[in-house]
Amino acid sequence: MRRILFKSKIHRATVTQADLDYEGSVTIDVDLLRAADILPYEKVAIWNVTRGTRLETYALEGPSGSGVICINGAAAHLNQPGDLVIIATFAEVEEAELAGWKPTVVFVDGKNRIVPGVHEELPGPQRRSA
Repeated sequence: MRRILFKSKIHRATVTQADLDYEGSVTIDVDLLRAADILPYEKVAIWNVTRGTRLETYALEGPSGSGVICINGAAAHLNQPGDLVIIATFAEVEEAELAGWKPTVVFVDGKNRIVPGVHEELPGPQRRSA
């Protein structure tokens, strides 16, 4: 059996642009893509913390060091510059891989620069008491 597990995310990135006229996708600083183990054209989920919207699209590389998070196409109606978003990926995993599974979590600051350190996903109640 294969299971679909959370693979990686860029946590609480700030949308820098929203381009309604582009065909679709999300343009992400290549440094963030690499840190989060997201490939160009890989399917991503975008969860807008500010507006509560969710969508799926694919990732495109943006310039290194730019901090760009540009929501393209129709999704620009749901995401605007300044919104906070979580960009996540998932992977199909074989049962044998489950025991040591750890997703990659990339935290960023308000300018979408990577916050150094090891970050683990904590459930809400545990996060509040940490």
